[in-house]
Amino acid sequence: MSLTQHLLELRKRLFIAALGVLAGAVLGFFLFEPAWGYLQSPMRVVAKLRTTGDAQINYTSISGAFDVRMQVAITIGLVVSSPLWLYQIFAFLVPGLNRREKRYVLGFFFTAIPLFLAGCATGFFVMPQIVELMTSFVPVGDASLIDAKNYLDFVLKLVLATGVAFVLPVFLVLLNFIGVLQGATILRSWRWAILAIALFTALATPAADVLSMFLLAIPMVGLYFAAVGVTIAHDRAVEKRRAAFDAELAAGA
Repeated sequence: MSLTQHLLELRKRLFIAALGVLAGAVLGFFLFEPAWGYLQSPMRVVAKLRTTGDAQINYTSISGAFDVRMQVAITIGLVVSSPLWLYQIFAFLVPGLNRREKRYVLGFFFTAIPLFLAGCATGFFVMPQIVELMTSFVPVGDASLIDAKNYLDFVLKLVLATGVAFVLPVFLVLLNFIGVLQGATILRSWRWAILAIALFTALATPAADVLSMFLLAIPMVGLYFAAVGVTIAHDRAVEKRRAAFDAELAAGA
């Protein structure tokens, strides 16, 4: 294909992906009430626990409620339509790959997506506890009046950061399978990896508290060492196949 044909193909893929996101956002617009109700549930728990003061989400501008509704709708649209737009990206890239590269990309695709969704689910699971913990530091008698847009950004950042964190070890496995990194090399770098994870969690967590960092860092460290185990097992299997091949050559000679 010529460059013009590639650009036309890319435009077609992006257009289909955009239509999918738009359709998902329309659905998300009508699902706003239950989705926003769930996201606000920690604040309702905090309000019930308060004996003095108040805890509520506020809209500090005229368009604040509409902005939050649109942001939630677009987020739902991205999640709901993710199989469609991910397929469009995959379909655009795969024709240019050889057979071995396609196999690795397929493995990465079908491993990374469930891990990303599992990470997002983990973020949603720990989100209420983090919100309740952060608001518990408000002095007795004071009110927690939280801007709705800031609250939504807090939640989305936590969820997306956790989703991305769960996918990172898959990159290590992919690099090992294509021969860029050895499992032993990854294992020897465990101190640097833990330091990098600590820095990532400090930057990615929406609240600068130790609990948030640990809730995100612990599964990342576990997945890192799981990736180490997979890469070392893969390297051993490659060595066995190589040794068997060399033995056959020697026997034939």
